[in-house]
Amino acid sequence: MSKLLNYICIFITCWLLFACQSSQPLKVKRPPLKVSCVPFVGYTPLIIAQEKGFFKVQGVEVELSYVDYSQLQDADFSAGKYDGMGLTLGDLVILSATNPDMQAVMVLDESTGADVVVAQSNIKTIPNLKGKKLGANLGSFSEVFVTEMLKAFKLTSDDVSLVKVEPLEVPNRLQNNAIQAGHTWEPYLSEALKLGAHILFTSKQTPGLILDLVAFRGEVIRDRPEDIRAFVRGWLQGLSYLEAHIPEGKEIVSKAFKIPIKTISFDGIDFTELTKNQKFFQSDSPNYISTTAKKYADFFIRAGNVTRLPNLETLFNSSFLTPPPSLKP
Repeated sequence: MSKLLNYICIFITCWLLFACQSSQPLKVKRPPLKVSCVPFVGYTPLIIAQEKGFFKVQGVEVELSYVDYSQLQDADFSAGKYDGMGLTLGDLVILSATNPDMQAVMVLDESTGADVVVAQSNIKTIPNLKGKKLGANLGSFSEVFVTEMLKAFKLTSDDVSLVKVEPLEVPNRLQNNAIQAGHTWEPYLSEALKLGAHILFTSKQTPGLILDLVAFRGEVIRDRPEDIRAFVRGWLQGLSYLEAHIPEGKEIVSKAFKIPIKTISFDGIDFTELTKNQKFFQSDSPNYISTTAKKYADFFIRAGNVTRLPNLETLFNSSFLTPPPSLKP
């Protein structure tokens, strides 16, 4: 009889355990956020957050991809390959013309000298570019950048021959005399200098013009807001870590981009922590992001790159810029 009672007790215990477990809601594992960027050191906090597991700590899985050509990155995003991407403000304006349901959620950095125009040694000044071939990634922020450079010296794009060239192609194009000057950045800048080129102009002379951001598809923002919020927290943690561990940060980005560590420099890059980020989205700020976006949009309309202005009121979403509980490196 006692054995029977024991069996009954065991059965009831097992049944209760099963009932308790089955009443718990099933946790569905979400797919990782797929995010891409080009090999630019301004994305270092993003890479650190991935390599150090900060995104996971904040509650989101992230799958990072690195794409050499921005046009390929844009095409892949348009085809639905990525949930989000790192890109410049100018490129966001262009891409949103064909992908209106996307929003930038944060500013990663401002280029304050990292973007440069390098020239052959015989081109001493910008007025020397008159009648020469100037390389830029036409139809992107790159074209606006070199146009602003020309404008500063009372020249226009009609005074030069603009040639479509990606930043990584600039060193070889200069050496082969296919162009006499071109827009690029590290690590391609170091390569160009090694081949005899010199710096003619930098983004330090165009304050506020070149911003790097992260933008996501509208459906991802609507369906996975907590993941986007966790992504922003992870990036901020990555930035905090970089500020405390610069040499290690260089090693991490060197391995990720497969570029020599000696070519990695954060000079000319102003990383935007939380407070700076929030100011970019405030309409009374002198650096209000929508004002700069309008400048790009007007240029692209005049140049025929887009046929209609994007809705700048819905292109940016700063609601995810909230202080995280802790940003300890």
